[in-house]
Amino acid sequence: MSQYADLERELLPDDTVLPLMSLREVVMFPKSIVPLFVGRDASIKAIESAIALNSKHIFLVTQKLPEKERPEADDLFAVGTVSRILQMLRLPDGTIKVLFEGLYRANWSMVEPLAGTTREFPLVRVDVLEDVPGSVQEGEALVRAVNEGMETYARGNKKIAPESLLAMAALRDPGALADAVMPHLKVDFERKQRALEITDCTLRLEYVYEMLLAEIEIVSIEKRVKGRVKGQMEKNQREYYLNEQVKAIHKEMGREDDPAAEAAELEKRLDEKVMPEETRERARKEIRKLRQMQPSSAEYTVLRNYVDWVLDLPWGVVKEMDLDIAKARAILDEDHYGLEKPKERILEYIAVQSLVKSMKGPILCFVGPPGVGKTSIAKSIARAMDREFMRLSLGGVRDEAEIRGHRRTYVGALPGKIIHSLRRCKFNNPVICLDEVDKMSTDFRGDPSSALLEVLDPEQNYAFNDHYLDLDYDLSKVFFITTANTLDSIPLPLRDRMEIIRLPGYLETEKLKIAKQFLLGKQRELHGLTGENLSISDNAVLEIIRRYTREAGVRNLERELASLCRKAAMKIVETRGAEDSVHSVTVNKQGVATLLGIPKHRHEEREDKAQVGVSTGLAWTQMGGEILFVEVVIMNGSGKVEITGKLGDVMQESTRAALSYLRSRSDIFGLKRDFHKEIDIHVHVPEGATPKDGPSAGVALVTAIVSALLNIPVRPDVAMTGEITLRGRVLPIGGLREKLLAAHRGLVGMVLIPAENEKDLKDVPAEILKDLKVVCVENVDEVLEKALVHDSTSALFCGRDNVSPVSDLLVKEEYQRPTH
Repeated sequence: MSQYADLERELLPDDTVLPLMSLREVVMFPKSIVPLFVGRDASIKAIESAIALNSKHIFLVTQKLPEKERPEADDLFAVGTVSRILQMLRLPDGTIKVLFEGLYRANWSMVEPLAGTTREFPLVRVDVLEDVPGSVQEGEALVRAVNEGMETYARGNKKIAPESLLAMAALRDPGALADAVMPHLKVDFERKQRALEITDCTLRLEYVYEMLLAEIEIVSIEKRVKGRVKGQMEKNQREYYLNEQVKAIHKEMGREDDPAAEAAELEKRLDEKVMPEETRERARKEIRKLRQMQPSSAEYTVLRNYVDWVLDLPWGVVKEMDLDIAKARAILDEDHYGLEKPKERILEYIAVQSLVKSMKGPILCFVGPPGVGKTSIAKSIARAMDREFMRLSLGGVRDEAEIRGHRRTYVGALPGKIIHSLRRCKFNNPVICLDEVDKMSTDFRGDPSSALLEVLDPEQNYAFNDHYLDLDYDLSKVFFITTANTLDSIPLPLRDRMEIIRLPGYLETEKLKIAKQFLLGKQRELHGLTGENLSISDNAVLEIIRRYTREAGVRNLERELASLCRKAAMKIVETRGAEDSVHSVTVNKQGVATLLGIPKHRHEEREDKAQVGVSTGLAWTQMGGEILFVEVVIMNGSGKVEITGKLGDVMQESTRAALSYLRSRSDIFGLKRDFHKEIDIHVHVPEGATPKDGPSAGVALVTAIVSALLNIPVRPDVAMTGEITLRGRVLPIGGLREKLLAAHRGLVGMVLIPAENEKDLKDVPAEILKDLKVVCVENVDEVLEKALVHDSTSALFCGRDNVSPVSDLLVKEEYQRPTH
């Protein structure tokens, strides 16, 4: 029996019952021929049964949901097309290619299978839908409009064959023309299904005409878009071709640089960089300019350097700070002895930073003599906070551009030192040490100290504008430390922006500890020695400090220790291999002169004997404190006053003030009112090659003059300092710590200081005050009472025979030389 026996009983000879094949996203129209690839088993079985049993007729209907593999009756549209199978071709992959011809549109209903039978595909009963003719005139108008539209559409759609266009132009029936045009339009299957379901020929053609006009507009837009894209592609291809030619030319000439590649690389770096948007846009604009320039032009190099500078700066790169106070304290103490004030200030900053997290960087100014460790403590501060350290030397800088940079209009323009430092350290929050800020100068190129006003102002430096970059850069996170030897040469506005921390000179005891704990070990290591090779006694180090150095710091002390290390190394190497070879060198106080030679300096010590007209003053220098002797000689004359010793204006005025004070009190001192007319007074301060100035020698000057006039010796164990007035008041002075250190070193037993300086004694080490008797005085009378020898035989003791009557009024006091 035939495999289609059951179907033969169900199929009717008049084609009203046909096999159904569902289509996905395809709509079959009458009078159209369409090839389809069929792969579903049910569809293949339906085609095979149609070929075998029913004159190759089959009913094609479109699915509502294309993704459904086995659609039910409700998943199919209500109108389909009865079609004829013209050709079938089996393919190697199991699918078949079928050529269908649409015959007429029809409704359908499902035919249930016979009892006891099953089907692999559905059968449907079809009901032909006849076309309804519409208005003849309207139909004719639509036919003409559609034919014109198809000609326009065909010019933009090359897939429509000329034969198809001619065939459609020959059709005058609106319905047939609509069915012929619809398969050529690129619309979705739902719109095509809508056209299939319209039976009124005029309405169907009108609907098709609307979609045709929409497609014509889309084709027009598509053509314009393609034209633009094609033009851009042609331009890009042309540029690519030309760039390749330029590359080849560069390669032939031995130049491997590719400007386009360089610009692309710069843009990539820009996209990866964290920076303010204003800066990013500025850099992008400059890169666009760079693309349009020839690499051989001078402007190209200038612009490329500028972009590199902008991209190399650490705009938003912040290094995390170590906020461990105990660790920071240990590092600071490890690197430096003493210097308590700067250490305390740094620890305070770290403590506050750990609380607020966003504190602006402080601006400190370390002021002190050379060699006390201003720069090195700045470096230790950076290490304690785990920040980068950058040092800028401002000594001798006289050009504002060193700070702010040059404008790009100048040949060879570059940013200033601040921006240079940030580029090198690669972080936005380093410690920057501005060294020797007091040694900047000014000329026609500008004032660098004025340029620093913006850099060192926390209220302004968040938008520091370098002339070269011409962009605002945030310096508020930078920790600025400046160093200076004196404040006098720093402009007041700049000084006002900095927190001043004074670093005084070291005491001898402090220098000894620094030498033993830091300097000696460092120099031994540098010279290849150990503690076993070279040992230096404390007395030897003190001898070097006192006789071979004269400084407030320890720089020269380190040089002398290095010299000792070299001498020891030479002695060890020269005797190597000999019977009496030297393996270690021990240096004591007596051996220092043998190794270092004749002492280079001598510190003034007080006189051994009381002398008339010689008083002991105290002076402050950048090297520390010094003892200063004031000598006065009285001679017969006509009232002249001679001042020698390279004294400055202030000291000369102090001398005149002292003389005026004595003349105003001549009757108290037992002098004639016009005593000054019969004598000449010569005031001299030894070491005449050294300039001397300042008001603090006033009490020493008046004491020496009184001693010379009254022929009363001055106690050699008393040193004094203080400014005087015409009324005899003693005014406060500066540098008390260094002056008391000089007095202690000079074996002075008593020091007279202004009463208002008593508060400064807390900064003086206790070991100094233990050996000194410090007396606070308010006027010259108290100074004379303590300084002059109270002995009625003093004139004879000094070899003078004209004793003043005033000496009898003085209280007698035994004098004894102190020992330290």
